[in-house]
Amino acid sequence: MSKLFYNLGRKVGPKVRKAKWIWQSMTGTEADAIKVENDVGRDLAHEIRLQLKPDRDQQTQKLLADIAPRLTSCVANKYRTFSFEVVEGGEPNAFALPGGFIFITNSIVELCGSRTDEIAFILAHEMAHVIRGHAMNRIISNTAISTAAKVTPIRGVLAGWLRKVGIQFLESAYSQDLESEADNLGVRLAAAAGYAPKAATTLLERLDKLTRPPQKICLGHYFSTHPACKTRIEAINRLISKLQELKTVCQGTHPRHSIPG
Repeated sequence: MSKLFYNLGRKVGPKVRKAKWIWQSMTGTEADAIKVENDVGRDLAHEIRLQLKPDRDQQTQKLLADIAPRLTSCVANKYRTFSFEVVEGGEPNAFALPGGFIFITNSIVELCGSRTDEIAFILAHEMAHVIRGHAMNRIISNTAISTAAKVTPIRGVLAGWLRKVGIQFLESAYSQDLESEADNLGVRLAAAAGYAPKAATTLLERLDKLTRPPQKICLGHYFSTHPACKTRIEAINRLISKLQELKTVCQGTHPRHSIPG
């Protein structure tokens, strides 16, 4: 595994080093950092598209076309951009790359029953990983950027890495604390866009039932590596209560607002 990460660092190392330098530099601007982060994500997204087939279902495409602009319009930091793509996949899956490149599988859309509020929560959760810097930090912390320039170039290394372990890594590399943070911001972002925050717990409650007897369905890496459904539901319900209290206090204001990012 360490060798695979080392080879990945050889492929994207220069751009990651530049991004890290800009973040730490007193002269580098936020716009500069986000631009370089976008460059890193674009390279990774290109390799992923070589490995995964796009889903062409028109209904799914319409769902994303309706949901995406509502979510992105609520992100206050306008330097941030996001793109959303549906790919074919047997397991329910979703992941975010640096720069806001977000992929979801058609099976996770089917698992949501094409319910827009639930899909909005999943997309918002992945957007939160980008907004909070989780996506870029994961690449920085798992690539051999300090010595990558000394390695002889290996053609197709990144594509091979993604084919063998990349998707698994992108699904499960976050700590449960970071997943909980993404839940929190994701619910707030979806609510700001006008989607029902309760849809998050409705989805998780249904997943919890599916993974218990008699169904006991395996939902794959995406949900198994997140905190337990019960823990997530309790945390989200607490957040929803706070959001409802805030709405009561601020009654009469516009229902949508921007989320820092």
